[in-house]
Amino acid sequence: MVHKEKEKTAMTTKNKVTKDSLIGDVINSSPEAKKIIEKYFGNGCFTCPGIKVETIAFGAMMHNVDPARVITEINGMEEKNEG
Repeated sequence: MVHKEKEKTAMTTKNKVTKDSLIGDVINSSPEAKKIIEKYFGNGCFTCPGIKVETIAFGAMMHNVDPARVITEINGMEEKNEG
């Protein structure tokens, strides 16, 4: 019974993006994040197969961007959309 309650909570609670979030997962779970990813990393990410295995931190490093900046902007957009 407890397991089902946790499962229900997990389904209704949106996870925050972290430096370890995969770029592809972020884009798939939040299509609005695509604009932010493109802003910081360029549009080449969307055709690169690496988005399935590369994290926000890795993308930020490759594009000389502070990962905290990208994460803050994506999570801020998510909170704004939920509110």
